[in-house]
Amino acid sequence: MQQDEVAARVRQVIDATGVSAREFARRIVIDPSKLSRSLNGTRRFTAAELARIADIGGVDVGRLISATAGAAGEMTAGAAATPSTVRSPSPSRSPSPSPEGGRPLQIVRETVRLIAERGFHAVRVADIAAACHTSTAAIHYHFPGRDELLEAAVRWCMDEDTRRRAEATAGTRHAGDELRLLIELQTPRTEQQRRQWCVWLDLWAEAARSTTVGRLHVEYYRQWRGTVADVIRRGVGQGVFRPVDADGAALALTALIDGLASQVLATEPGLPGTGAPAMHDALIAHVDACLTAPVSG
Repeated sequence: MQQDEVAARVRQVIDATGVSAREFARRIVIDPSKLSRSLNGTRRFTAAELARIADIGGVDVGRLISATAGAAGEMTAGAAATPSTVRSPSPSRSPSPSPEGGRPLQIVRETVRLIAERGFHAVRVADIAAACHTSTAAIHYHFPGRDELLEAAVRWCMDEDTRRRAEATAGTRHAGDELRLLIELQTPRTEQQRRQWCVWLDLWAEAARSTTVGRLHVEYYRQWRGTVADVIRRGVGQGVFRPVDADGAALALTALIDGLASQVLATEPGLPGTGAPAMHDALIAHVDACLTAPVSG
């Protein structure tokens, strides 16, 4: 099967779902730029990606992975999985209803939840399968190895974090208000925020050991610091913030957020001056002292 034929079939599947390519990428838990390059013929789909595409599109995986073994091998160049490791669900078992967003997205969400509760290395594939009410074979069908599953979990966390920030700050005009809102979003106040931070702490450790996760970590922080720097530049232009090096200020502020959040999570809840409100107050005080322009006469 030629690469352009694979791309054409995938395009048909995406068109049939009636969603955008970006939304489809989110559902199969792949970076949108990777999907775009594969559809344009500059990157090959891996067998695991094709398996997830077939699952989301409701088509038989053989429709996307077929022809000769040699052709299928071309599709998996550089991938962690080969067609022989991508198993179709057992025909003797009645398929369970597809969860909202598709099975791959459910697997990643449950993986993130379990990582937050137990830590990545304490989470077994069997635990994820139990949480998804499916089999370990179904997990491996979508994510052949732990490395691929971890990468997907990191990408999902990045996407969710970026999406929440974009939704929360949409329409905000005052740079000072937007920066304070970004700080509030990064403060582990709610149970969901604490869970997200627990995942990030675990992923930081993995980033120090994994080249793939490390690259994702660098890309995420490049985007996050860029967001903060852009807000600071806009604030300087509005006269809200004093003239500062926006990139340097963003680096200092995001590092302060990370350090304070780590302290909040590592400290027994309820101790005076150590919780999320204290962290939030410290960050706002930092903004006021270092960034906010003095009010003129």
